[in-house]
Amino acid sequence: MSNIAIKWEFSVREVFQQELANIQTGLIEVADGVVNAIRNATRAFQTSDVALADEVISNDMKIDEAAAHIDDLTIEVLLLQSPVARDLRFVVSTMRISSSLERMGDLAAHIAQLARMRFPVEVSPEPLREHFREAGELCVAQAERVRKLIETEDSQLLDEIIASDDANDALHKEVLNGLSTVDETVPAEQVVDATLANRYFERFSDHAVAIARRMRYLQEGAAAE
Repeated sequence: MSNIAIKWEFSVREVFQQELANIQTGLIEVADGVVNAIRNATRAFQTSDVALADEVISNDMKIDEAAAHIDDLTIEVLLLQSPVARDLRFVVSTMRISSSLERMGDLAAHIAQLARMRFPVEVSPEPLREHFREAGELCVAQAERVRKLIETEDSQLLDEIIASDDANDALHKEVLNGLSTVDETVPAEQVVDATLANRYFERFSDHAVAIARRMRYLQEGAAAE
């Protein structure tokens, strides 16, 4: 192979690696947006902060657009670079991860919308407010782990995310049981809203687990469970 061909091949490889790095950076930025969204949505939900709820709802479009941009980048890489082995797994995994991040942002916006819609009344019934506070904290922690996982690919975080989902599922069931026994003086719409919020928090954590399993597939090359 001539020196010119070697330099050209090296240059192409450098461009390819930069494209992969740009995709990862984009994922981290979307994950940052999701962390802020669920943190603010949880606070708005707990305090009936309309301004904060409006901020989460408004910023959701930015998360959607950023996730769509990542998808465009990955498709371009697939078409122009024909990646193989781990690089191919990374590109394919990125599309799945960006989809889950986008959905997590949507769920945070749904939680904020409940707070916005019921202002000035708090969304959750008084006996279950501590449960929802805990659910919010669990989801914020999950989002922070996901963000760090995308940046570092730390395998320990994979196990932490999956294990934490068990606590979220248990809390989800506790809230369902509590909602089925609330005092009849609690307005029906509050029970409905709390049921929806409970589902949103539970699904948020489920998407975090989906990302963790996709990252495990990226690392190990085995099919994600």
